[in-house]
Amino acid sequence: MDLYRINDKTISKQKITDTIDKILSYRAQGLSQTEVSDKLNLDRIFISRLEKMGEIRKGKNIAIIGFPIENIQQVQNISEKFGVNFTLLLSEQQRWHFVESKEGVDLFNQILKLVNDLKSFDVVIVIASDKRIRQISNLLDQKIVPYPIGKSPIKEDVVVNTDEIEKLLATLC
Repeated sequence: MDLYRINDKTISKQKITDTIDKILSYRAQGLSQTEVSDKLNLDRIFISRLEKMGEIRKGKNIAIIGFPIENIQQVQNISEKFGVNFTLLLSEQQRWHFVESKEGVDLFNQILKLVNDLKSFDVVIVIASDKRIRQISNLLDQKIVPYPIGKSPIKEDVVVNTDEIEKLLATLC
């Protein structure tokens, strides 16, 4: 147990961590800052400042989909850094495995579910060929942010410029 002596007080790091966990849990359940402060006998301003301190992104729900991508992990890391709500990145091999591992109706249903899920986002960044970007734009009603990685058909994985993705997300977030 981490204990700290500060002047005439002994502070428990575990007690602080437990309290923060409770605050975040209650807030994620939909309780207001005032309700949480009353429940835990804390100042509402403390809860507000705690949330501000940990805030990654505020506002729009953002999704990123992309294929065929070579540096998936790097793009995924940037997505996580900016708190992107949904990320689906596939290499050429993963894309073909996805298509070939499903029967006709299952594939169709899974694609429809994905399109329906993507419609719930305010912004969808599409990293793909020019043709795929046009097709996805036609399927989705909300704002599409295209990030073209070549002319269709692309048959090999493409290295995405992560600096550009980071700048794009910084602008959107």
